[in-house]
Amino acid sequence: MDSILVTGNGPLNGQIPIAGAKNACLALMPATLLSDEPLTLTNAPRLSDIKTMTLLLQSLGAEVSSLQDGKVLAMSSHDLTSHTADYDIVRKMRASNLVLGPMLARLGQAVVSLPGGCAIGARPMDLHIEALAALGAEIELRDGYLHAKAPGGLKGAVHEMRFASVGATENMVMAATLAKGTTVLKNAAREPEIVDLVHCLRAMGAQIAGEGTSTIEIQGVDRLHGATHQVVTDRIELGTYMLVPAICGGEVELLGGRLDLIGAFVEKLDAAGIDVAETDKGLKVSRRNGRVSAVDVTTEPFPGFPTDLQAQMMALLCTAEGTSVLEEKIFENRFMHAPELTRMGARIEVHGGTATVRGVERLKGAPVMATDLRASVSLILAGLAAEGETLVSRVYHLDRGYEHVVQKLEAVGAKIERIKG
Repeated sequence: MDSILVTGNGPLNGQIPIAGAKNACLALMPATLLSDEPLTLTNAPRLSDIKTMTLLLQSLGAEVSSLQDGKVLAMSSHDLTSHTADYDIVRKMRASNLVLGPMLARLGQAVVSLPGGCAIGARPMDLHIEALAALGAEIELRDGYLHAKAPGGLKGAVHEMRFASVGATENMVMAATLAKGTTVLKNAAREPEIVDLVHCLRAMGAQIAGEGTSTIEIQGVDRLHGATHQVVTDRIELGTYMLVPAICGGEVELLGGRLDLIGAFVEKLDAAGIDVAETDKGLKVSRRNGRVSAVDVTTEPFPGFPTDLQAQMMALLCTAEGTSVLEEKIFENRFMHAPELTRMGARIEVHGGTATVRGVERLKGAPVMATDLRASVSLILAGLAAEGETLVSRVYHLDRGYEHVVQKLEAVGAKIERIKG
């Protein structure tokens, strides 16, 4: 099993290109199931999760080709041969459930295994089921599979979600594009990845309004056609690499970075003493002076502070001057990185969904273990700022959400290497 060795070596400077958004691409790929014409995605990230979704779509009979070193995905679902998403593929990744809505809309039936993914809480499917049931789908759970059917086709409806779930919003919006009549989804998630999905669906001929707000209206159409769509910048990779000069010192420019994707995150960086400036290529980040200041963070749905940047922010605050309180309101069990940071000299106390971090002047390198995707990169960030060597094991999590981490960090002067296991 591979590991990553990081040696703290002072300020880092240079440029880091930001890839297309993993979470956007994983929602865009199932959209191919809605049409018998080709869908092409550009600016696709090169990640293991994308490969998993590729395998899942191919298992349903879709054609998926990876072009231009993986940055372009050419897809076609003109001849689907199955409506069953098997456990062996779905168990590897939570986003696999996003084939449910499109298959129901196009085929009138779907059998989808309950999904897997990182161990950061149960993340049940009830919101997805309620949303699709509102459109007339009949769904039951048998032997670990969701058996869904819409024998008379899906029909537009008004539905208000109990929680602004990103995945449930994506599933319902995709399903509603081919439903008869008008669908109004209230308390919809507002994330940039959903806005990106709607832009793609609109390019395919869907009639949708209200993306980026809490109410989305979809007027069903008879069919969707092919399209070419560019995947939006990955705001989580962007925020992660913005923390490199914040925690190490120096100045790093994030190519393709956009302020509108991470406003709440930038506000916290500003309060901590980090400067973020727009350039003609993206965003430039640097630390104002000395140690960063402690700040309190509460994770919230967009446009609030992203849960997927909480672990990385904790790594920064471990070296801040003062005491910070981080409150996790999206997922349970998402402080599993805290004990590993403590092994590096951090002072962290966790009580339920709240972590109190008392900053120390310097972390110390240590052998640590990644427990999930975002935790793994938080330990790498901590290692960049630590004294001595940090060996991060179980980094297969990292490959699910960050492409070429070692190369990108080496390019700005980090001392980092991947050790084959």
